[in-house]
Amino acid sequence: MTLFERLLGSAFDTLGPRVRKLHHDAGTRRYAGEVEVERGHHPLATLCAWATRLPPAGRGPIEVEIAADAAGERWSRHVGAHVMRSRLWARGGLLHERLGAVTFAFRLAAHGGAIEWTAVRASALGLPLPARWFAAVGAREADRDGRYTFEVTASLPIAGLLVRYRGWLAVG
Repeated sequence: MTLFERLLGSAFDTLGPRVRKLHHDAGTRRYAGEVEVERGHHPLATLCAWATRLPPAGRGPIEVEIAADAAGERWSRHVGAHVMRSRLWARGGLLHERLGAVTFAFRLAAHGGAIEWTAVRASALGLPLPARWFAAVGAREADRDGRYTFEVTASLPIAGLLVRYRGWLAVG
């Protein structure tokens, strides 16, 4: 059973076919598609984006490599020359993702064939941060128009928008 199957339980079977396939396949897999990235301009947003290695603003191709092992998954998102790497694992019924110096804990839910990620905790360099800061951090994965689609948004109080990226991947 894969990471997302364990976290979603029987709700995994309600996901769209491409979302299920992306999260059901084991081992290492690669997908290509297109992405549009928006970035915030506040100095604090720039610092947070650097600390989490967020991709630069723009539109173009994206390649995603997902490598699963017993501990979880490693994701490498190639947006142009930029690579954003993260490590995902399950603990306490939540999906944890480490991006650079920051670790998030997400509650996953299946709604209308899609997966919705809601941030419930975060820490930087191992130090807990106030959960209310991350109320506008989340993601949605769906199966739309015959494609796997994604949208990720991260905004913080004071800093405003850190990043919003959305696009699609060719998932057979």
